[in-house]
Amino acid sequence: MNTQLSPENRTRLERIKDLTTIPSPTGYTYDIMDHIQAQLTAQNIAHDLTPKGGLLITMPGRDTARHRFVTAHVDTLGGIVRAIKPDGRLKMDRIGGFTYHSIDGNYVTIHSSLTNEKYQGTVLLKQTSVHVYSDSATAERNQDNMEIRLDHIAKTKEDVEALGIRVGDFISFDPRTEIYDTGYIKSRHLDDKVSVAILLEIIEKVAAGEVELAHSTHFYISNNEEIGYGGNSNIDPAVEEYLAVDMGAMGTDQQTDEHSVSICVKDASGPYHLGLRNQFVELCEAAEIPYQLDIYPHYGSDASAAMRAGADVRHGLCGAGIDASHAYERTHIDSVNATYNLVEAYLTASMD
Repeated sequence: MNTQLSPENRTRLERIKDLTTIPSPTGYTYDIMDHIQAQLTAQNIAHDLTPKGGLLITMPGRDTARHRFVTAHVDTLGGIVRAIKPDGRLKMDRIGGFTYHSIDGNYVTIHSSLTNEKYQGTVLLKQTSVHVYSDSATAERNQDNMEIRLDHIAKTKEDVEALGIRVGDFISFDPRTEIYDTGYIKSRHLDDKVSVAILLEIIEKVAAGEVELAHSTHFYISNNEEIGYGGNSNIDPAVEEYLAVDMGAMGTDQQTDEHSVSICVKDASGPYHLGLRNQFVELCEAAEIPYQLDIYPHYGSDASAAMRAGADVRHGLCGAGIDASHAYERTHIDSVNATYNLVEAYLTASMD
């Protein structure tokens, strides 16, 4: 049954949409970091841009001796110009872990590092036309067969170079974000801009005095998660717990859904901290927050990267359930709200 979104719920989804529309493939996150910094500055919220390009916001809690570290990542999947073909088409190299079939037909923007101009195009299989190619339905989608058709007059390599496009220019994917009165939002890059929106809302409420942190907390907006690392070099020695707020993976054998918060038990790096996981469950049970426990078999987070880097912390992972991860993703306001409620409950509860 269709329902009307409440003003609060629509505001939450619109904030996510606002973030998805700002291109931010890993390595090209300057614009979105400027956007977030402007919002924080307008509210007099102190923040620091780290040398690596992440954004760190440290806020005091009732206990200033024992700290927490909470992260979400703003970088997304994307591409980079690998080569310019003789016929003016572009060959792309991937940024992040996705399959080429998941971007077939995707609209893209090429960001010229030479001129700062933006050029539109479409990712296509070379053998797309069924009127020409007998293998258009069966040809493998891979780097050699996929190419970008520019929406500019560019019939030769020299034409493309004259536009200011060159090898190494970043490529962002059109998110095509839509919000529905049923409560669903579908878009590319919900991983992990849903979580970024949640953390920003909490940060603003802490600054406004609406939420009181139990422990001093370092909020870190990571910009390198999709390539395997993020907030692990910025951990204060007083930090005892590290929470990555990321996406919950849906599919065969998964319990995660679009109407609850997903609590990760284990990913490809191994189990998450049992005590922290149990605390999440207890908080959900106490506040009647819908949740699922799950394993993400082909997955890694900034928290697991921190563990590999040798961080001596208790690490946890939770997030909204995201359908069709690393493709055209979708989630529901129920899952967004459940994730928000768990993160807020955790941050306002004591470690012991």
